[in-house]
Parts: sequence; C-alpha cells; structure tokens
Amino acid sequence: MDKKRMALEFAGIKMKTPVMGASGTFGFGLEYADFMDINGIGAIISKGITPKPRPGNAGVRVAETPAGMLNSIGLENPGVEAFKTTILPKIKTIDTPLIVNISAGSAEEYGELAAELDVDGVAALEVNISCPNVREGGIVFGTKPEAAASVTRNVKLHTSKPVIVKLSPNVTDITCMAKAVEDAGADAISLINTITGMAIDIESWQPLLGNITGGLSGPAIKPVALRMVWQTARAVKVPVLGLGGISCWQDAVEFLLAGASTVAVGAYNFVNPRAVEEIAEGIDAYLARKGISQVSELVGQIKV
Repeated sequence: MDKKRMALEFAGIKMKTPVMGASGTFGFGLEYADFMDINGIGAIISKGITPKPRPGNAGVRVAETPAGMLNSIGLENPGVEAFKTTILPKIKTIDTPLIVNISAGSAEEYGELAAELDVDGVAALEVNISCPNVREGGIVFGTKPEAAASVTRNVKLHTSKPVIVKLSPNVTDITCMAKAVEDAGADAISLINTITGMAIDIESWQPLLGNITGGLSGPAIKPVALRMVWQTARAVKVPVLGLGGISCWQDAVEFLLAGASTVAVGAYNFVNPRAVEEIAEGIDAYLARKGISQVSELVGQIKV
C-alpha cells in the first residue's frame, strides 16, 4: 500500500489510511491484533465509554436479520476510570490514533466525561448522541437539534481534543441536526449510527431482543447511510466520517465520492476481522488504477 497516497488528516488527526474500525464493533482495537497489523490502520474508535460502569441490557442482545443484524447491547463498558487505568495504557503502545466514543445521560455529564478523557493517548472524542436525556424525560439527544447542540457545546468546553459528533439517522432531516452541532462547535460529524428496528419470534410471539427494539446495522442500511452522508457533506463545512453498511472497498469509495473524508467499518468486522485492512488495500489499488495521487482527491466528487 502506498503510504503517501493513502495518508490524510481528518479534524486535525493524522491518519495512515481513511479507514477506521467503528465504535461498538472494534472493541478497543487490541482484540483485532491477531488478525491484522493494527499499527497500519487509519484509527480505532473505541466501544462506548460512560461515566460509570454499565452491565448492558438483559436478555438476548443480538439478532440476525436479512443483510444485517440488530443489537441492543446497552452500552456495556467498564466505565471511564477503569478505561483510563487498565485499557488506555495498552492502547497507547499502538501507533494508531484512538478516538474514544462517549455517552452520558445529560449535557453536563457529557462535559464531565470529556474532561476526564482530555488525556494523553486520546486523539479525539466521538460523541454518541443517540442516548436518552435522563433530565428531559428520556428524549434522545440526537433527535432534537437544541439538545444535540447543548451536548456539543458542553463537550467542547471541557476538552482540547477534536470533537466528532455521531448523528442518529432516526430523524426527519439529518441536515438540521448536522448544522446544529456544527454551529455548536463540532470539529467533524460522524454518520450514521444504527437505525431503530425490531424482530419477533413467530412461535413464541415475543420480541427476539430482550430490549424489544435494537439498532439495525450491516449492508441493509448502506443506501440510507450513503444518502445521509451525501446530504450532510453538502450542508456543512466540517469534515464527515461516513459509516453504515460498508463491507468492501467499493462501498468505501462510494462514501468518499458522496462527501465523506474518512470511513469506518462496523458490523462487517464480525464477518471478516481483517475488513478494515483489506478495504484500505482495495481503495489504494483503485486509486493506483485510476491514476489518483491522493485519496482526498476522491472526496465529494460525485457527479450529479
């Protein structure tokens, strides 16, 4: 792979390739060291970290669907303190940027969590706003522009790291949400998060998931994700990280052409644990075949 051709800077983060492992599917990156050289990938986006440890949801957490999967993990994680003391020191030995995904129950908690993670070894924060606001009756931050903006402002006030806000697709107008977080100071936007869905066991007549509904991911959501990335990239000035159903280098190239500066691979890591590396290699070969000298030259070049 041509290092010069694939290297780029995203929201101030220097990356070897534009391909990352997406939050919730790539662990803390260390889990994939047996399958690829994790020193050579674009970035690691950690599983979601919360202020306190979370056991996650009870019951069945994952269900297979046509061309995808539903999950209702419930943000199971060790909490920020354990992450900083036991996990982060190990990740710091890797020569790959670490973007920490964060979730909390109020705008103020998001700010406090951001301050806790304003430490060496953390390259940036990815703010998951697909969470209920416990102080506002459970309204999801990612479905109301003012709530999303409030979270973004609080995080920005408490960190020196680049702030990437991850948008929920479960809204009527994705560009409204994108503009709200951009105006509030987001350095970049990540989209899409999972689409809310469900599945039912027709023998027992019960939901397959213990939490009844879950997040749909995998190839099934790619057309929706691609459309939202294209809309968002045209509506904002900050860079966009595109994800949602990417399972091959061709998918990744589509997202770049639609306007994403970088991409992340999610559910497909469970199918092919070398996907992040192989997709980057495929993009590089495509660039060479097209005579393109730098991957950034693809970004937003869709002809409409």
